[in-house]
Parts: sequence; structure tokens; C-alpha cells
Amino acid sequence: MQRIEIKADEFFELLRLKDTSMWEIFAQMMDGNEKEIIFLDHGHKILFNYVLPSTKEKLEEDRIEFSKQFSDKLSNLN
Repeated sequence: MQRIEIKADEFFELLRLKDTSMWEIFAQMMDGNEKEIIFLDHGHKILFNYVLPSTKEKLEEDRIEFSKQFSDKLSNLN
């Protein structure tokens, strides 16, 4: 499995500037092979990782699950 390391701050800033979602970028990265995407902080410490699936159907399932979990976490903060 291919490993891709991404500086998280720069990645999310680029998404904001380009007004695009990370899921659109992930879809563009797909080539039929799974990839491990590792998000790093400025000190190259691992913040989190995501295994990019090999199919768009699985990517959509992941997007839906992520959205649900993110929404649940936000509602727990209030």
C-alpha cells in the first residue's frame, strides 16, 4: 500500500482557499489501489491517518460515516 504524507495545516488551508472538499481531492487521488494518507503536524507528528479506498462507492460510504461522526461530536460539544 502506498503511503502519502500530508501536512495537515497546509492541506486544509489549500482546501479553504480553493473552496473544495477533501472528499473531492481524495476522489481525484483514486487509481484503483488503496493508499494510506497520513496527516502530519508542523513537527511531522502523526495527527491521524485515512486509508483511501480503491472504489468510489467505498469513498462515498466513508464520507457519509465521517459526516455522521463529525456531526455527533459537534452536538456533544454543545
